Amino acid sequence: MTDARKAELRDNYLRVMDKIEAAKARRTMGGDVKLLAATKTVPAEEVRYLIEECGLKLCGENHAQEFVAKYDEITLAGGVMDFIGHLQTNKVKYVAGRAGLIHSVDSVKLAAEIQRICEKRGATQDILVEVNIGNEESKSGVLPSEAARFVEELGRFDRINLCGMMTMAPKCEKNSEFRKYFAESYRIFLDIFAKKSHNIREVLLSMGMSDSYECAIEEGSDIVRVGSAIFGSRIYK
Repeated sequence: MTDARKAELRDNYLRVMDKIEAAKARRTMGGDVKLLAATKTVPAEEVRYLIEECGLKLCGENHAQEFVAKYDEITLAGGVMDFIGHLQTNKVKYVAGRAGLIHSVDSVKLAAEIQRICEKRGATQDILVEVNIGNEESKSGVLPSEAARFVEELGRFDRINLCGMMTMAPKCEKNSEFRKYFAESYRIFLDIFAKKSHNIREVLLSMGMSDSYECAIEEGSDIVRVGSAIFGSRIYK
């Protein structure tokens, strides 16, 4: 990795952190905000540099294959790897018991497979429920109207630690449109998890990406998933 690339990554990371702090200062609800670097297609060397030299603590992968390929290098450097993409049941064995947090649990079938793998390994797994806040057919996640019932169903899995909720807003042109979805997500989050907070070590709401993380923080997000604002535009296969 060149010195110029290191400087670019450092500057981008620090700029994002400054914007996170500014957005936190503008919101009415308290609490810290975690930056998760979305590292899809990003070389492990670049992620390791941000961990070792810039202070990054948390990153997330969308695909099980990349998660496995980068896991040892990232965790040995001191980073935590979450899984943030759609997780197929046949790929759970690569992730369960290893990811810091699985952000995308959206079916009883998937939860049951996480439970089975964790039982086999003597492990537990922290998860978030993914809610499809835009009711988009092209996206995964439980529908908002079904979220509370789904959370109750997860109570029977003793190897799963439910930690909160994740959502992805639809593509929007204006901040006001993002805010509408984030505000609704926060309302659903409070309705469900205010009753359960005494049973959860740290209740988390994960929402907001490179195009919307400042709005998401102002509307109550605890984790923002930022990729291109740190690493630049990427070409996905």
